[in-house]
Amino acid sequence: MLQPYLAVGQVAKPQGVRGEVKVKPLTDDPRRFLDLEQIFVHDGEAYLPRSMRCTRVHDGFAYVEFEGVQDREAAEALRGLLLYVDRANAAPLDKDEEYIVDLIGCEVFDTQGKHVGALADVLQPGANDVYVIRTPKGELLLPALKRVAPEVDVAARRITIDEKVLPEVAVYNR
Repeated sequence: MLQPYLAVGQVAKPQGVRGEVKVKPLTDDPRRFLDLEQIFVHDGEAYLPRSMRCTRVHDGFAYVEFEGVQDREAAEALRGLLLYVDRANAAPLDKDEEYIVDLIGCEVFDTQGKHVGALADVLQPGANDVYVIRTPKGELLLPALKRVAPEVDVAARRITIDEKVLPEVAVYNR
């Protein structure tokens, strides 16, 4: 089952004395915060809506004001808070793109049907993403490229990798 809410940011710290906070985006485009009027926070049991307004985006951070947060002390209480959007308001994906949260935990098989492991993480070092697959031999690091992983089916929770390209692209992180 796909997660109903997607993390899009984390409150880094208060900004100033009037309740504004600096948010580290967990999304490809920090400017998407400019269009958001509502965000969700998870209280351990439910996702609760919070009204918000992004005042600006600068140096890769979003600066946000939350309704009811009017001083530095109240803003400090939000430090570290993860911010979510529901799927209906998530940024649309292009063809052959998936949300990272949907990939984590997918079982990984080779094209012969042999179980390789499970996707534990997706690193984003630069040019392309890197899949971190937990295997019996340790962590297998693979570039998230179509020629390496020709089939990704998040609904089936399955990723198929081409074992023929493994010798040239695979790295084991023990």
